[in-house]
Amino acid sequence: MDDATFDKLARDELHDIEERLGSVDPDDVEIGTSDGILRLDLRDGTKIVINSHRAARQIWMAAVATAWHFDPGPDGRWRAAKTGDELRDTVRRILKEHIAVDVSL
Repeated sequence: MDDATFDKLARDELHDIEERLGSVDPDDVEIGTSDGILRLDLRDGTKIVINSHRAARQIWMAAVATAWHFDPGPDGRWRAAKTGDELRDTVRRILKEHIAVDVSL
């Protein structure tokens, strides 16, 4: 996969997650974006940072003292090779566990 293709896939994924979180009360989740980084500050103080990493061709996420490296799959979903976790499901699970917000991603 070339740089332009990866950049578009990763940018579209982060943008779609951001858009879907737009319905969440900003007091529950404060959303910030900058140069390929999506930052979610939850009301309980939990921080989720999601960013594209072109060199590795992955989306990286850090939250709750854990880091994930998600690869693009043929089904359009981003999955962590080590754990099998899926990006959107992981974000959704963290939101539900930490602030009891259930959002469809």
